[in-house]
Amino acid sequence: MASYAVKEMFLTLQGEGMQVGRRAVFLRFTGCNLWSGREEDRATATCNFCDTDFVGMDGDRGGRYADADALADQAAALWADMPEPFIVMTGGEPLLQVDDALIAALKARSFEIAVETNGTQPVPDGIDWICVSPKQGSDIILRRGNELKLVWPQPGLNPDELATWDFSHFLIQPMDGANLPAARASAIDYVMAHPKWRLSTQTHKVVGIR
Repeated sequence: MASYAVKEMFLTLQGEGMQVGRRAVFLRFTGCNLWSGREEDRATATCNFCDTDFVGMDGDRGGRYADADALADQAAALWADMPEPFIVMTGGEPLLQVDDALIAALKARSFEIAVETNGTQPVPDGIDWICVSPKQGSDIILRRGNELKLVWPQPGLNPDELATWDFSHFLIQPMDGANLPAARASAIDYVMAHPKWRLSTQTHKVVGIR
């Protein structure tokens, strides 16, 4: 029986992408295959611009969950008695841990399940919304889903090539950091010239939620 290492789990509104503004339980797993999460390793990491703390199990409701039912029960308790339960599994890289047992346990509690992944891991059956955020230099095997979200700019990742992949929605999201204004202006220019793409912004940072 699998156990799950969780950084944090909390109730919020989805802050970016096509599901923006939607009430959601966020389940953040520890660990990633593209960066250790330690600052001393950032410069040499495949993904060196990550803005998320996914190290350890010390966040809200973080910890080692002994089995899928324990984790799904905590998610259901967070959602409480509201209709249409929705969970977003993220990280780090959630597909290092998400398995059939967890999906079944969440489905048994009526959750619609979304995942935010870097696309380097196979995705189990039963996930309702797949968002892939590709990273330059990684081996991307997941080239189909609901939403492709390109953090911009990433030299070496060609949006024209990505646009041939099998996704329903294509989004460009300006990279946060010191160069955010330039990244935002460049992303807007790209979307204006390529209407297949949409601009995604991190609205949770604007309105002050996580």
